[in-house]
Amino acid sequence: ALILGVSLVFYLASSVIPKALITMTKASGSAKVSINNSFIIGEKILAKADGKDKCIVNVFVLDAKGKGISGKQVQLSGLSDLISITNEKGKASFEMTSNLAGNYELKASVGGLNLLKSFKVIFK
Repeated sequence: ALILGVSLVFYLASSVIPKALITMTKASGSAKVSINNSFIIGEKILAKADGKDKCIVNVFVLDAKGKGISGKQVQLSGLSDLISITNEKGKASFEMTSNLAGNYELKASVGGLNLLKSFKVIFK
């Protein structure tokens, strides 16, 4: 009985569990982006127009279940064209500076698809 139990544990540890982990890892990386669930949000949206002070904007790329998708390229346009790659939580961060005062409407896209809402940052 002991040998049977050890054999069962060895089989599960060497065959079944690693396959399940590999499947779960692949699923999160290849998940389909949900434009409806993905969003853009400001972390710091007001900055001095001195070319040094930064506005910070984050884009969260999510799947249909609201889970972040890693490794996706996000493009942010409106002030200048910027590109970032999502982290393990589906977050892509952007830091912007400007020498020109103004309100700038930013739009984010993932894989050529635009997020539904835009976002404004202000340089004074």
